[in-house]
Amino acid sequence: MELWQVPLLFSRLPMFPFFDLAHYVASVMALKEQRGAVEVSLRSPVACWFSAMLYCFGGSVLSSLMLAEPPVAFLAKGTNILLASTVWYLVFYCPQDIFYQCFAFLPLRLLVAGMKEVTRTWKITAGVAHADSHFKDAWLVMVAVGWARGAGGGLISNFEQLVRGVWKPETNELLKMSYPVKVTLIGAVLFTLQHSQYLPIARHNLMFLYTVFLVVSKVTMMLTRSSASPFAPFEAALGHMFFGLQKTPSKVKGEGAATSNGSSVCDQSSSEQHCDVKKRQAKKTE
Repeated sequence: MELWQVPLLFSRLPMFPFFDLAHYVASVMALKEQRGAVEVSLRSPVACWFSAMLYCFGGSVLSSLMLAEPPVAFLAKGTNILLASTVWYLVFYCPQDIFYQCFAFLPLRLLVAGMKEVTRTWKITAGVAHADSHFKDAWLVMVAVGWARGAGGGLISNFEQLVRGVWKPETNELLKMSYPVKVTLIGAVLFTLQHSQYLPIARHNLMFLYTVFLVVSKVTMMLTRSSASPFAPFEAALGHMFFGLQKTPSKVKGEGAATSNGSSVCDQSSSEQHCDVKKRQAKKTE
């Protein structure tokens, strides 16, 4: 096998069962680490199971809604549902929490996280192709559906939280995008351009390069325990260039704090002067 054949063979990898299994394990473990998720699993296993399915199949649900297709179509994949449900049960109800502790071991967790990122690429490409079959050469639709298919679990996180009885509108991904949602959007744009033949690169080469970037960045962020996005410098530069965004809140906050400190000093000095006046008046009356 020659080196140039590696991307082609990589693009033909089947996702089921191993990569899908890794995706389910990583997704359900992320759910368990949410605040209050364990209590919900003990109080209402049905709600916990439904939340886990949204974590695992959120992309399919959201992309189906966008294309006016049945959002419950993912339930027709009985084998995938059975596999995801088995993972959910083992993560939440395994005796002594053995299953979760096993995959929380760092080398295994890195392996699972890397395999999950591989499935992200496949979902984006599938979403773009599926959208193109419904709306020929509709760029925005292809980008939106590819983005939804690859990062649906994050985009519908508010609805998933409602299932667990939590309402946090400030966590909306459109208000403050997480790194997986951002990188999925970039991938959806790239694969849409490639699918429309405006990006001069073969599909399997783009899949290989994009997946390598996803895996390397994810593993690096986990090893360094960093939540900072690698795109932060570019976002700051583009935001300042096109929208005039500046990092002024901290400065304004500092000025406000200084002003409040100054006013408090003034208030303190004025109160001391007022007390001195009262003491003098008291001495005069004596």
